[in-house]
Amino acid sequence: MMLRHATALETVSVVVPEDALDAYEAALAQACGTVGFFKDDDTGLWTIEGVKDQGANESDLAMALALAELATGFAAAVTRHPTQAEGWLARTFEAFPEQLVGRRFAVRGTHLDGPLTPGRLTIVLDAAIAFGSGEHGSTRGCLRALERVAARRPQHTLDLGTGSGILAMAASKLLHRRVLATDIDPWSVRVARDNARRNGLGARMRALRADGWGSPAVRGHSRYDLIFANILARPLTRMAKHLAPALAPGGTAILAGLLGSQARWVLAAHRHHGLVLEHVIREGQWTTLVLRKTGAVRPGHASRPATE
Repeated sequence: MMLRHATALETVSVVVPEDALDAYEAALAQACGTVGFFKDDDTGLWTIEGVKDQGANESDLAMALALAELATGFAAAVTRHPTQAEGWLARTFEAFPEQLVGRRFAVRGTHLDGPLTPGRLTIVLDAAIAFGSGEHGSTRGCLRALERVAARRPQHTLDLGTGSGILAMAASKLLHRRVLATDIDPWSVRVARDNARRNGLGARMRALRADGWGSPAVRGHSRYDLIFANILARPLTRMAKHLAPALAPGGTAILAGLLGSQARWVLAAHRHHGLVLEHVIREGQWTTLVLRKTGAVRPGHASRPATE
């Protein structure tokens, strides 16, 4: 059956230098249901595109773009063009084949039929929602990092900025544990809950709207053995002072959403608060940091950082 979108769609685009990428990606994400970006190797500039209902969330978009300009000092020109809903969905489906990630995971859309891939933990996502699909290098890096630390059997896991819920679901499936998943965006929380039910994890994955470490639901929990934070470089750096005390001794933090050029200052901020680097995982342009809080040594501890 062909899916139909109820209202007309439009694509909103900006072209920015690399040091403005994270701020403008976050700005478009405030108003758009899906955001993607790609680099022009000739110019070194990044094009960021978001798809939204025509006329929707205009005040949110204007404010977010103004904040991005203020934060980066770069004024990006905004372009728009109409997007055919059915064509967009068709392109989304075509661009979302099953993703095999690491040794353990398979990520597939609801539009795919056929048997599941043997020997893989399969995560099924709504194919019409093009974020958190397992194709992005940050998501893939986090899933590979999860495989590395699974032998420690973390008891308490937090997915901060859960988006589609893919990392929380992967942790729950692999570890057979309850997971707390939070996001500041109510739409993302709704999507994460739907995806959890779709994967039979409604009872093991708790998805809540929370403003990072400012939420009592996050702060009031016992210290976490594993924390995912696949967000952006600047908020990761600011939140280091909150993440470190929330992590149990010997616990692991998996940080992503980082371009290679941003990893050093995110790492420096967390080292300042007592975390040590255990692994660096690279997927294309993207870097994932696996950090450890000093304390009791558990199985699988690495004596020096490893790079992949």
